[in-house]
Amino acid sequence: MPERPEHDDVLTFLEEDVDTVAASVPHKPDPWRVLSVDDDDDVHVTTQLALDRVEILGKPVELLKAYSAQEALEVLATEKGIAVVLLDVVMEDDHAGLDIVDKIRNELGLVDLRIVLRTGQPGYAPELEAIRDYDINDYRNKSELTHTKLYTTLTSVIRSYSQIRALEASRKGLELITQSSGELINSKGFDEFSLGIIKQLSELLGLADDGIVCTRVNNQADAGHRYTVVAASGRYQLAVNKQLNELEDPNAKCALEQCIEKKHNLLLDNATVLYFSGRSGCDLIAFLDQTRKLDDTEKRLLDVFCSNISVCLNNVLMLSKLHHYAYFDSLLDIPNRLAFVNSVDEYKANIAAASVVLVDVDQFSAINDTIGISNGDFLLGAVAQRLKDEFSGSYIARVSGDVFGLVGDREALSPEKVREVFYLPFDMAGQDQLISVTLGLYDLDDKTESGQEALKKANIALKKAKESLRGGHCYFTKEMEQETETRFRLLHNLRKAFDGDRLFMMYQPQVSVADGRPVGVEALLRWRTEDGAMIPPDRFIPLAESSGLIIHLGEWVMRTAMLQLRRLQTQTTFNLRMGINVSMAQFRHPEFLGVLDRAIAETGVDPSNIELEVTESIAMIDRLAVSRTLSSIAERGVKIAIDDFGTGFSSLSYLERLEVDRLKIDKSFVDKLQGDTADPRLSEMIVNLAKDLDLEVIAEGVETDEQLEWLKKINCDEAQGYFFARPLEETWLIEWLREQEQRLL
Repeated sequence: MPERPEHDDVLTFLEEDVDTVAASVPHKPDPWRVLSVDDDDDVHVTTQLALDRVEILGKPVELLKAYSAQEALEVLATEKGIAVVLLDVVMEDDHAGLDIVDKIRNELGLVDLRIVLRTGQPGYAPELEAIRDYDINDYRNKSELTHTKLYTTLTSVIRSYSQIRALEASRKGLELITQSSGELINSKGFDEFSLGIIKQLSELLGLADDGIVCTRVNNQADAGHRYTVVAASGRYQLAVNKQLNELEDPNAKCALEQCIEKKHNLLLDNATVLYFSGRSGCDLIAFLDQTRKLDDTEKRLLDVFCSNISVCLNNVLMLSKLHHYAYFDSLLDIPNRLAFVNSVDEYKANIAAASVVLVDVDQFSAINDTIGISNGDFLLGAVAQRLKDEFSGSYIARVSGDVFGLVGDREALSPEKVREVFYLPFDMAGQDQLISVTLGLYDLDDKTESGQEALKKANIALKKAKESLRGGHCYFTKEMEQETETRFRLLHNLRKAFDGDRLFMMYQPQVSVADGRPVGVEALLRWRTEDGAMIPPDRFIPLAESSGLIIHLGEWVMRTAMLQLRRLQTQTTFNLRMGINVSMAQFRHPEFLGVLDRAIAETGVDPSNIELEVTESIAMIDRLAVSRTLSSIAERGVKIAIDDFGTGFSSLSYLERLEVDRLKIDKSFVDKLQGDTADPRLSEMIVNLAKDLDLEVIAEGVETDEQLEWLKKINCDEAQGYFFARPLEETWLIEWLREQEQRLL
């Protein structure tokens, strides 16, 4: 048998210290339950008088009564803990009592119950035959059961019952201890082991699992204040991670403190407190509420339980330490590269669409040189914590110096969601430290051979992304192409253009399909280089989004467009709305609504004249969050349009729940509204859908009169495109609006 630790080998019951442990009311012992079965009420009365105020083996007697065999069976089937049955032989018939014995043993399965046969007519059930043929424990004539004889008879059978119950409890308890030891030693970590102690202890003693386990990992002089609750259940479950001195229950707090001071197990009237001394100063104290006194059998079982737990504790501590060294980063105390590689296989097996994402902190070496190594370490810890907070459902590790690895659900770990974590600065000793990250991603599939292979492919993608675009991302592909230095220069020039006022706005009119009356304009961002060349939006807008610059650009666009609307309202009689495109990064930014509010307040525009255009893809991500944001926008009176509608996968039921005012038919559908092969079906379907939902519809990219005629036929409300006007700068826009005023006179 393994050697027991010094303090755990014997269950020691110390006297309660009235100065440290709150006084408890002694538990009244549960009575012995005796069932009297007889059809003569006088027998019941006599038995009750004989047992009045009687104690047997230190416990009172509770008498239950039944007047027939059937009633007796019903009582035995519903009442628990009956120790003895005083059974009359002759009741409904001459053998009613003997017949019930067989049902008690075989049908009800009450083998521990003691049966005393009582008869006033011995001839109906001769003693020798009754004892021989039936599983009864004593046989008495009613005339023999005086007070003294009844007392001695019950004492004998109750002692027998108690011994049988104790043996059975010991057998079950030892079986449970053996089983629980195996389960506890295989616990996945110290916290699970600690919680398992409460569960196993409560099951062993047949008590509720209202318990606490606290520990001290290293030696501290102020021990009482250094113990922390590592596991709790039942009514104490909210105590997890609290310091011992923070416990709200005074009895539990005092009992635990006394156990720590004495360094021994305690058995109190209202609690069991066990002390385990592990290696390396890792003391463990288990506390369990107790609603009754423990009997001698339970105390012996506790002794065995403590010995086994002591062995398990040291094994778990040793395995936990080895596991921690092997699989955890020593600086950040999060999983390391080896743990990350091993986790990939588990996620691949359990998640249908999983991804590996590597997050590289951009220019970390330069940051380290600037703020110092210790602050750099602090920054890495802050990054790790933010990742853990935002992606609690994913596995997060430090795979190299400034590179973090994530593996989890593909949608949850989208590049946009990961980058969103870094929109806000980190607090470095009161100074805001903005950082950007570069991502390398690899989507796991059935062909992925191992975690090591997945990490290698994600690392290839990360290197490509770092070569092409700091602050961006790259998915691994077999034909991954080298990005060019042009992309770096483009991003650099875009930032310079933004700072140097090289970005400007143009506005494309939107008109009523019925009469061509202007109803609004869409604000469009443009970039003209110093040499006068125009950079196409499809080149620099994605770059701005991937780099995070779109957040600042978007705020500038919003304010500029609203100011333009104010000027237009003084230059024309048309009641125009201003359409402003919102990117996914803007829409999901935590300050987006605040930016919108500030722009409206600073420009003084009527919110009802502002329409934010979001793409269908934005509407489909994180539906609950999107729905809440759209509702908040609508509450401000701002209109909402779904851009490029029909190119995504919006469901009708989802669309009905969104606070949306307008659908924009994508140009690809409008292109089909001309020529011999004109096909208006998709456009007409979108229009009909919008009408059913009480939404307005505007068609984009209208370039011919034929397309306009088709839009009239299918009852489209509005349109925009080169057929009416190209995107115009402010001066030309005002001139165009005045021409329309003249046309409509």
